[in-house]
Amino acid sequence: MTRVSPEDIRTGARDDGQQTADGAVGGGASKSGLLFDLDAIDLSQRLVARDEIARINPHRGDMALLDYIVWVGDNPRRIVGLKTARSDEFWVPGHFPGRPMFPGVLMLESAAQLAAYLYNIRQDKPLLAAFTRIENCSFRNSVVPGDDLYLLCQEVKWSRRGFVCDVQGVARSRVAFEARIAGLSIGADGRAGR
Repeated sequence: MTRVSPEDIRTGARDDGQQTADGAVGGGASKSGLLFDLDAIDLSQRLVARDEIARINPHRGDMALLDYIVWVGDNPRRIVGLKTARSDEFWVPGHFPGRPMFPGVLMLESAAQLAAYLYNIRQDKPLLAAFTRIENCSFRNSVVPGDDLYLLCQEVKWSRRGFVCDVQGVARSRVAFEARIAGLSIGADGRAGR
């Protein structure tokens, strides 16, 4: 099982204690390529667990991908979540046999669930938000069973009807993916708007 300490996430330390080069996670947004500076964030926090996330997000069963909310910014326009890739998950036997890798589409879905949580904590009551757009998506590194995938989400635009967020995933001290995603609130009948 690969575990990386919160300090490793911030400093970009490798398992051998050396600093990583290209793609490493470093100290601040301008130096590391991260959406925001993690230096002041305690990544070992577990502010909100799955059962509390389920009070806001509608995802259930295998599709409830967020394990924890780690941090929420003061305004709140930024948030950090955690998804631990487990060896007993539905995707492990088939993606790929003998060499399981957390599918990129599920990395994005994890980030979308985090963005939906951020969107909904500012609503009077939680709204069902559907994924409407992915832009500038890039997958840089794999995530395997045992990895902690820290999800960073920063609001770009928010309205009662929807949101646009920049998202990143960080595992093993490296950016695993990044994208800009958009979501729209939908009614119980599946139609846009409320």
